[in-house]
Amino acid sequence: MTTMKAARLHEIGGKFTIDEVSRPEPGAHDVLVKVETSGLIPNLKNVTTHFPEWYPFLPLPALPAIFGLDSVGTIAAVGSAVTSFKPGERVYVNPGVGCGECRHCKQGEAPRCDSYTFMGYFGFGPGSQAIFEKYPYAGYGQYMTAPATSLVRLPQRLSSAQASRFGYLGTAYSAIRKSALRPGQSILILGASGTLGVGATLLALAFGAAQVVVVARDRAALERLKELAPERIETIQIGAEAIHEQVLRKVPGGVDAMLDTLGAKAPAELSVDAMRAVGRGGRIIQIGGVAGPIPIDPHPFMCAQLQYIGSLWFTTSEGDEMASMIGSGTLDLSSLEERAYPLERLNEALDDIQTQANGFTNFHIVHD
Repeated sequence: MTTMKAARLHEIGGKFTIDEVSRPEPGAHDVLVKVETSGLIPNLKNVTTHFPEWYPFLPLPALPAIFGLDSVGTIAAVGSAVTSFKPGERVYVNPGVGCGECRHCKQGEAPRCDSYTFMGYFGFGPGSQAIFEKYPYAGYGQYMTAPATSLVRLPQRLSSAQASRFGYLGTAYSAIRKSALRPGQSILILGASGTLGVGATLLALAFGAAQVVVVARDRAALERLKELAPERIETIQIGAEAIHEQVLRKVPGGVDAMLDTLGAKAPAELSVDAMRAVGRGGRIIQIGGVAGPIPIDPHPFMCAQLQYIGSLWFTTSEGDEMASMIGSGTLDLSSLEERAYPLERLNEALDDIQTQANGFTNFHIVHD
């Protein structure tokens, strides 16, 4: 039996341990990926410590389990029915997997599947356990299996470390597409200093937004965002005065779109305030999971033709599009900084990211 190293969680709230486990074999429609890097998610500590209590409707894999989102590596082997990929290709593994059989999966919209599951993280429904059992491997193992339909080919100019940030970038990419943002329009990014917000800012620039209004508390982070495109980026600091009043002074009539990247610990009042800066016909896209409820008065929404849309993750097809943008130079990730940890220091990395994370630093695990 061929074995490999993997960091596994054995109990909720516990530490990860480095175990020797059997190396997987790909199914007929799957691939085996030799993992090079895997992203570090600040929320992983919450997931492995508090999610069973906070969100019992979001199932975790049965323990002991291998975690690790946003995995990047080289195809080591392909299943007997796989014809579109071959060993040696560099790929990103989209961890979002559906049942593959429902109408949403057949349409290429796996995030709408009732069984939608993040391999190596958590699921969204009762069908998730079956997917965890089918794909129990993830990025904190040296090898993992995944459906061939979950792979994104990587351009040469994209490093493995940068690709391990695809989860955040893809979430923002899908949200901007849903916002119907057009070149020359304006967009507000609430919570712009975080990892999700910085990615959203880079993508808004790549989409051709004429005005990108970034909103955050951290003045130094706002100044750094401004440097990305001084002529196009407007900064708003939370706390000075109402968000919408500051935005409307800079963008009379309101912005064309808004991305809310605030996380669950942020007060919903900030979202409500920022929403008042969206102009007639604008779209508000929720991607951060801010703690609700969000009060919406239907009549003003109707009269102003506003839309409030939730957006979860991204499809593999959208990942392909984003990779093409990076390959062509349309999307520039050179402002991101790399911070790598070996697998053996995973617990240390998870502690560090709680206090040292910022939107520009890309925390990730590297395998030998």
